[in-house]
Amino acid sequence: MIFFLTLSILGISVFMCLVRAIKGPTPFDRILSISSIGTIIAIGISVHGFAFNRPDFVDISLMYVLLNFLGTIAILRYYKIKNKKTNVI
Repeated sequence: MIFFLTLSILGISVFMCLVRAIKGPTPFDRILSISSIGTIIAIGISVHGFAFNRPDFVDISLMYVLLNFLGTIAILRYYKIKNKKTNVI
């Protein structure tokens, strides 16, 4: 019961982040919301592993969070370099 309640709350959180990704006024808001979706999915993987007594899911979740973090940093660096090139007079 608590497992389904937790997953439904996480689903609502993903939906709210998706709305922010679509309506975000700046690209940084969009990048942050997509990163938050990745973190929420990693929490969902951990909750799933806890509910079904599978501790190896925590390792998968940690790897997913690490890849999410590196991807966010890469996108932000690309965006920063792209803006520097376009602002040159």
